[in-house]
Amino acid sequence: MACNVPGTQRLLEACVATDVPRLVFASSSSVYGPGTGKPSQESDLPLPLSPYGVSKLAAERLCLAYANQRGAATSVVALRYFTVYGPRQRPDMAFSRIMRAALSGRAMSLYGTGAQRRDFTCVSDAVAATIAAATADVRAEVINVASGRSVPLSEARKVIARLAGAEVPAQRRVAQPGDIDVTAADLTRAGELLGYQPAVELEEGLRRQWDWLAARENPAALAMAEAAR
Repeated sequence: MACNVPGTQRLLEACVATDVPRLVFASSSSVYGPGTGKPSQESDLPLPLSPYGVSKLAAERLCLAYANQRGAATSVVALRYFTVYGPRQRPDMAFSRIMRAALSGRAMSLYGTGAQRRDFTCVSDAVAATIAAATADVRAEVINVASGRSVPLSEARKVIARLAGAEVPAQRRVAQPGDIDVTAADLTRAGELLGYQPAVELEEGLRRQWDWLAARENPAALAMAEAAR
C-alpha cells in the first residue's frame, strides 16, 4: 500500500520521459466503498473505507491527471478489478486459504458471517480485459473488470468443498475493518470500450484454481477429488 501512490508517480514520470503510449493501471473495486446497493458504475462517487482503497483511488486519479495533460504522450486505462482469483492466487487471499484448509484439514479463519457477497473475477478474464485495454481507443478511462455476478462467500466455500470432496473447517472471526458487505460491477463500459465479456463461471474458475493448487501441495488429494467427481 505504501508504494501505490509514490510508486505510481515514479512510473508515470518514466512513461513521460520515454513517450510510452499507453499505461494500463491496476486499480481495485475497493475504491467504491460500501456502494449503493446496485452494481457499481465507474461514474459513481467513490467512498473507499480502507487505507488500501484510498491509496488505489489516489493513484488512479494521479494516472488520469497525467494522461489529461495537454500534449501528454501517455494515455491511461485504469482497470478496477473485482476480487480476482484463479491459479497462482496469493496465499493470503480467501479462496487460497479455503482450499488450503480443505487440503490440510486445519481450520481457516473466516472473517464475518460468510454472507458477504463478492463479484469474483477469474484471472483469465482479468487478463483478457488487460490485453484489450492496452490497445483500446481511449485517452483516459476508468473501467470495471468483473464477472457481473455477485456471490456469497459461503456459496463459494460450498463449491470448493464439493471440488475437494471434503468439508472446509473454519474458525469464525470478527469482520475485518474496512470490509464491505457487497461488491457488484456494472460492465456496460467494459463491453463498449474493451469488447469485454466474462467467459468463466465461478465453479469452473474454482476448479482451475483447486486443480493447480492441489497438484502442487497434495497430489493425492487431487486424485481422490477427481475420482469422486
